[in-house]
Amino acid sequence: MVESQPDTELLQQLRELLGETGLRIQPDDVIPDVVLRPQTTEQVSAILRLCSAAGQAVVPLGGKTGLANGHIQTRGEFGLSLERMSAIEEIDASNRTMTVQAGCILQVAVEAATEQDLLLPLDFGARGSATLGGIAATNAGGNRVIRYGMAREVILGLEVVLADGTVISSLNKMLKNNTGYDIKQWFIGAEGTLGVITRLVLRLRPNPRSENTALLAVDSFDALTGLLRWLDARTAGTLSGFEVMWPEFYEYITREGSLHKPPLPHGSAFYVLVETLGSEPESDAERFETVLGQAMEEGLIADAVLAHSQSERNALWEIRDDVLEFFKLGPIIPFDVSVTLDRMEDFVADIRAGMDAVQDAICIVFGHLGDCNLHLILGAKDHGNFDHDALSTLLYETVQRHEGSVSAEHGIGITKREQLCRSRSEAELQLMMAMKKMLDPKNILNPNKIFAAETLAAG
Repeated sequence: MVESQPDTELLQQLRELLGETGLRIQPDDVIPDVVLRPQTTEQVSAILRLCSAAGQAVVPLGGKTGLANGHIQTRGEFGLSLERMSAIEEIDASNRTMTVQAGCILQVAVEAATEQDLLLPLDFGARGSATLGGIAATNAGGNRVIRYGMAREVILGLEVVLADGTVISSLNKMLKNNTGYDIKQWFIGAEGTLGVITRLVLRLRPNPRSENTALLAVDSFDALTGLLRWLDARTAGTLSGFEVMWPEFYEYITREGSLHKPPLPHGSAFYVLVETLGSEPESDAERFETVLGQAMEEGLIADAVLAHSQSERNALWEIRDDVLEFFKLGPIIPFDVSVTLDRMEDFVADIRAGMDAVQDAICIVFGHLGDCNLHLILGAKDHGNFDHDALSTLLYETVQRHEGSVSAEHGIGITKREQLCRSRSEAELQLMMAMKKMLDPKNILNPNKIFAAETLAAG
């Protein structure tokens, strides 16, 4: 960390480039002490040219909402924040695209699309602080992946600045553009290690005219997977959410004295928040109720409550989104992994069996399920029984045994760097390192994320 404000030649050059308000120096234990705040792509390019020449590493900063510590400093890197590059440059209603700067907040973009009667389908709990550049850099997912896909399915084009300052502008607006390598995909999910994303073209969809939401109680995992298949097959492609809460999640969030009253009684094996987005309010609502009723007759649903207003819909989603409430239980670790549906029940059982050895264990499971993504919160109510390394080892060894992914939607960063080999082959890792060395030979872009510098040098 920077103990004072040294007037080095590089810092002076950066001050002249950005002005006093474009450079912030403040000691911090997590994010870089020196934060650069450009206003244009040209300034980002100039910053990287200067830093490359000086051998000064940088960490691109988004909304800092990821769970893999991809935004923290490791060895005196400068931060590169695009917070002043937050404009929505264009909404093209005819082509249903939106062109934005990378510092634009997701919720701002969603609301701007809605004003044009269009839908930007990305959605997750950090919508009010996550930036679109960071979302692209981590290939974030969220609540609607089952219908609209991960961030990469929403991104049509990118503008990226390489480590040497070269600007690659590929702001494509076309859904079909099969002209050689799809260069944007190199940078989506790369966590700022290959280039700095400065602008994006996003694919918009027609704004839905109907939204139907229900909370369902389910008695078994077989019924749960059967319900997913049932709804997916009978809702005419409108199923947009299938969020599952294991009982420990639901019962704690809706416990007596909490902010949320339980819409359904406690005691079921699973609670499922389902949602469809459609175009015909009356017929969609009727079809939604009919399909749920048929599922109940088939024994796939034990109980149900339907939202009949936006406030009721919001109340149901607030139960699912109130994850921060679990930090009151004691020291915990949030995990983000993927496991295929056929292995998921055994995977959770193995985790629970491993947690039996932890006194006063905390084991909370929830997830999107329709896209195989599980979130787990592991910990111990007694600080003395909390062993971070042991819990992480238990989780990731179990993921590997079930041939899952150590990261579903938050990237690798530093937190999962040593676990990457559990989900990627040696040949894949070597190819990834070769791409890093080609695009960033001096390793100045978010170093020590995904690969440790020493691993990269030896690979």
